[in-house]
Amino acid sequence: MRVLALLGPLLAALLLASAAPASAHAALRGSDPADGAVLKSSPRSVTLTFTEAVGLLDDSFRVYDPTNHRVDTSDAGHGPAGSDTARIDFPKKLGTGTFTVAWRVVSSDSHPVSGALTFSVGKPSATTATVSAGPVENPVTGSLYNIGRYVAYLAVALLIGTVAFLAVCRPPDPAPLRTPVRTAWWTLLAATLFLFVLRSPYEEGTSPASAFDLSALARSATGRPGLALLARVALLAVTAALCLLFRKRVSRDLPSAPSALSVPSRPLLATAAVLSVALALTWAAAEHASAGIQVPLAMTSSVLHLLSMALWMGGLAALLITLQRSAEPLPAAVVTRFSRVAFGSVTVLVVTGVYQSWRGLGSWQALTDTSYGRLLLVKLAAVTLLLAVASQSRHWTAKLAQAPAVPAPERVPLPVGGPADPPAEGEGEDAPLPDEPPAGSAGRHQAALRRSVLAEVAVGVAVLGITTILTGTLPGRAAAEAAESGTAPVSAGIPAAVVALVPFDVGTPNGHGKVQITLDPGRVGANSVQAVVFGPDGGISAVPELRLSFTLAAQKIGPLPANVTDRGGYWAADSVNLPIAGEWTMSVTVRVSDLDQVTVTKKVRIAA
Repeated sequence: MRVLALLGPLLAALLLASAAPASAHAALRGSDPADGAVLKSSPRSVTLTFTEAVGLLDDSFRVYDPTNHRVDTSDAGHGPAGSDTARIDFPKKLGTGTFTVAWRVVSSDSHPVSGALTFSVGKPSATTATVSAGPVENPVTGSLYNIGRYVAYLAVALLIGTVAFLAVCRPPDPAPLRTPVRTAWWTLLAATLFLFVLRSPYEEGTSPASAFDLSALARSATGRPGLALLARVALLAVTAALCLLFRKRVSRDLPSAPSALSVPSRPLLATAAVLSVALALTWAAAEHASAGIQVPLAMTSSVLHLLSMALWMGGLAALLITLQRSAEPLPAAVVTRFSRVAFGSVTVLVVTGVYQSWRGLGSWQALTDTSYGRLLLVKLAAVTLLLAVASQSRHWTAKLAQAPAVPAPERVPLPVGGPADPPAEGEGEDAPLPDEPPAGSAGRHQAALRRSVLAEVAVGVAVLGITTILTGTLPGRAAAEAAESGTAPVSAGIPAAVVALVPFDVGTPNGHGKVQITLDPGRVGANSVQAVVFGPDGGISAVPELRLSFTLAAQKIGPLPANVTDRGGYWAADSVNLPIAGEWTMSVTVRVSDLDQVTVTKKVRIAA
């Protein structure tokens, strides 16, 4: 239990560290007008098209003219094409020059996404409009929200798994599991209310302090994620009422029962199963499964995946508590029943996990080329370790089932009024005590099983942490769809750096190679630049001079020099300011000798 207590803060720190780069799951597929377009006349509207359905906020669109004054627009709504579009109309004609559109929406799986684009009327002009290069979400709000989601996962697993363990495995003394059930219920209720309160600040990218505004709570109650959280609260209330009715029935019919957690009736079990499915649906309706392809099948798979996880991990926790708290050796039948449940749960987890991985990735290449794929590989490695530990638990379960039961020691009353008879010869202190299990008995197997289950629970808690981070990462399929449309995926946190490989050839022997240039973060504002020159043999090459500059011809901006300097093996500049999003032309001048140099160009897209 001390190991589990240490794992909690460590995983919370992991969630805090990963909150900033969490990616939204809707990517911008295109816009009308297109980013950087030059129009002959004023457009009547702006329409954005995304890779999945999106929700709109009160301030989803902000349009600025060339002097950085906000332009009047209609309220944001969906376009004629459906809920995967967002649109605003202009009540009057726009002037000439370059206009900046900043937008923010909420993807179907509950994550916010934002960005910006520009278009020009008549001809491009200089513009003073700026768009923040900061993260989509407030770092503190995002970290707290992720921790709340992780705690909710743990609580629902413990609640469903423990109740199922009681109903299916039927331990002889259910009393030690009353506290875990109550703790899980209260924890899940608190985490759900916490997430509901933070929902509006999380969507709008504001600080947690704004959560206490009544209007923010009202906005949370109108969106699908907020409604799913409220439905979860209602289901928990029904669950509590059901438990109270069961306690009253037990108290009336079985007044001598040691606890209220007796074996329930079949109608009660069926009701509990329906409530468990409904609870799982509150996750599926607001996360990955609710958007993308094959939504009905995906939601069914998500519900089965969550329930199987809860039966396995929550049941493991219940088994561990029972093994730790039980005064008598646990009957082998209890462990055997749970082994069957765990095997079935793992089978469902594998099948649904494979389907969800395929649906999220879309291609084998995404497994290594996207953050989602790489994180999925980490989860697969952790699950493999978990299955290895689980096989050890099954080994000790089989041993325990085959071992003879240890009979309870016979209690012999002492004679009244005098001491007990002296021990007979050979019954001294070296003789075994009657309640000590013999070597190789069920007692030793149960101790080994307890250690194996503890390790299994510890690894399972880590897997849940990885899963929580995975649900906050842009799926590879969405990233590929955005890339195919020529629109960079929009990140809800720190974006990926832009990396360009620029070939050059000065026309002399061994005068060719490539320059790898990295712009970090690759979006509007200050960017660091690193350039590495590779020679004809593919190795790093030293050149006497390297110059970089950036030009945005559509806006008549540039060339802006990067002023890179030789840092010993590579060239770098700490800060280059690229003020507007769009497709910039990067000019690279490479000098390989006193007389030989060449200038080549490369297009790079700078995100808003």
